[in-house]
Amino acid sequence: MKKITATAMSIVLAASLTACSGSSQDSVDNSASSQSSSSSSSAAKGDGSTLVVYYSAQGHTEKVAQSIANATGAGTFVIEPAQPYSEDDLDWTNDSSRVSVEHDNPDQRDVELKTTKVPNWDSYTTVFIGYPIWWGIAAWPVDTFVKANDFSGKTVIPFCTSASSGMGSSGTQLAELAGTGDWQEGQRFSSSASESEVRDWVNGLGI
Repeated sequence: MKKITATAMSIVLAASLTACSGSSQDSVDNSASSQSSSSSSSAAKGDGSTLVVYYSAQGHTEKVAQSIANATGAGTFVIEPAQPYSEDDLDWTNDSSRVSVEHDNPDQRDVELKTTKVPNWDSYTTVFIGYPIWWGIAAWPVDTFVKANDFSGKTVIPFCTSASSGMGSSGTQLAELAGTGDWQEGQRFSSSASESEVRDWVNGLGI
């Protein structure tokens, strides 16, 4: 797998924001009605060496994460904000919504999570990290998790979902926030990605 190549982040981010502003679904995907209510922040048992960590605002990333877990025999860990985002919170077309205010005020993006501690974290050697794309970058609840954990000795594979925006520099930015771990080139999936599409990608990773 190719390593993530450092890019001119400001240029990529500017391009991503421009792309996001042109679509009614790019900034925060609103095609599902609500956040998954079945998420749990405890790690599900898997093969003990591979873990899928993800934040899913409206169910799309969760679907891909479960497909990855099915293909790899991995456990899963759900990133959950202490104050969950409601449908109104996620309305990026409303300048007063929570997500819009946080976007416009980066100092408010330090989202408190229910927990950042993963049971048996040290036992995992491969970690998939999943998230929706918000304004061309990873949904910021993921930042809190990444900054709180030590990825030393782990291969980290980011993946994201979006209606039309690309992955941009989101994986690179998370790698820089982590400061540890062997971060790989990630993959963007559409909001309607099939399990077979996800499985084919996983099989091509050679893990």
